[in-house]
Amino acid sequence: MATNYSSNDARNDIKDAARDTARTVEQGTKDLAHDAKRAMDDAKDKGADMLDQAKAKGAEAVDIAKDKLGVAKEKGAEVYEQARGEAQRLYRAGEQKAGELAEHAEDYYDEMSDYVRRNPAAALGMAAGFGFLVGLILARR
Repeated sequence: MATNYSSNDARNDIKDAARDTARTVEQGTKDLAHDAKRAMDDAKDKGADMLDQAKAKGAEAVDIAKDKLGVAKEKGAEVYEQARGEAQRLYRAGEQKAGELAEHAEDYYDEMSDYVRRNPAAALGMAAGFGFLVGLILARR
């Protein structure tokens, strides 16, 4: 059986198919635009979250650095006080030793002066002998 299919029917079928295709493309474009907007919003939110996290980590790093600086200042102050105390102790010990040496030097000077006054010839002989020995040593160089 032969069907009677006219060119008008064919045109109408093509028009209907074109309309359906246009609606499908339009809907697909709307869906794609909606998905792209949602993806952009998600990326924006994720970027904002990451920025907030970075700010929080930065603030945390600053707090840690401040704490470490405080600890370093405290340790530095302790070391300074220890070094200062040790320097003062050594200064006092040196001062005491210098005083003792000065007393001994005065005692030796007084003894030597007394010896030279009591024995001027012997003192002069010792000085000459010492001078002679120093002269010999220096002359050999």
